[in-house]
Amino acid sequence: MQTTVTARHCEIPEDLRARALEIADRLAKVAYRPQRMEVVFDDDHQQKVVELKMWLPRGQTCVATGEAADFRSALDRAADRLRVQLAKGGSHATRRSTAT
Repeated sequence: MQTTVTARHCEIPEDLRARALEIADRLAKVAYRPQRMEVVFDDDHQQKVVELKMWLPRGQTCVATGEAADFRSALDRAADRLRVQLAKGGSHATRRSTAT
């Protein structure tokens, strides 16, 4: 899976970038055939915002946003929200029986 890490209006340290890639890899293991993922760090006045976007098969896209006083907490919140979305049904194909 291809992962892109972007910083808007701010600079992020290399260890935070590595943590974002690590979390993206963990989420990719939960998702069903993930194609691409974007991690966007944004400094919105006093608030730090992290947005995670994951593209899945058949045009499905899961988006989760986390806000906190620091980027690490915002990244963790966004990852938790994306994990919930994947658990609800965006993570795997449902198998339907054709009992006759």
